[in-house]
Amino acid sequence: MTKVNYNIYQFQRKEIIFYFVTGCCGIYGIAYIFYRSYVAFLMLLPFLYIFMKKKKEELCSKRKSELSLQFRDAILSVSASLRSGYSIENAFCEAYQDMEVLYGKKGMIVRELRLLTGRLASNETLENILYDFSERSGLEDIMDFTDVFVTAKRSGGDLNAIIRKASDHISGKIEVKREIDTLMSAKKIEQKIMNTVPFLIIFYINCSSPGFLDIMYGSMAGILVMTVCLSVYGVAFLLAQKIVSIEV
Repeated sequence: MTKVNYNIYQFQRKEIIFYFVTGCCGIYGIAYIFYRSYVAFLMLLPFLYIFMKKKKEELCSKRKSELSLQFRDAILSVSASLRSGYSIENAFCEAYQDMEVLYGKKGMIVRELRLLTGRLASNETLENILYDFSERSGLEDIMDFTDVFVTAKRSGGDLNAIIRKASDHISGKIEVKREIDTLMSAKKIEQKIMNTVPFLIIFYINCSSPGFLDIMYGSMAGILVMTVCLSVYGVAFLLAQKIVSIEV
């Protein structure tokens, strides 16, 4: 089974088509509203790469958040199996069955646990498997859990208590993130509305007073003013995104 590096996101074919078309439409809209020029569209086209890269980062972050949640459920299942008397290796194998019921065969944690059980069957140590998974996940919580778990397993520590504390810690971070997202949801909607206001104003003026802004498109001074306005808008857009993005 192929290992997945969760630090790198690969677009699916339908995602490439969707975001490519979306980006081109957005750039064309900017070029038309601010410049009314196909040359401007071609000059702005390199920003499509930045747009695609940004979307890839967003999808990668979203996938990591989902993986963190699924990992929390997996170690809760492992903890329950340990309390029932299973060995730690068998507890992870049991967690695979539980997660398959919960997330289906295509779930990220199901795929990882399926890989884990296969590697255990090949006599690979659980410590090496978890280290490999933690590095590929790119998640600090999973890395910390693996370090503490491996140390406790080698020194004969209380694995059940460690796993329970780890699940509580991850659950706490998930709940805090959900609360922040809930509190910031209104601000994010306001941000999206404000992002469209400059375009709507220019579009409204062009529709209600045709020719009023022609001087902005037919002279070098007008093009320069529009370029400055677009640059200010871009800075404001990036600043607004940074304000509403809070990492836990």
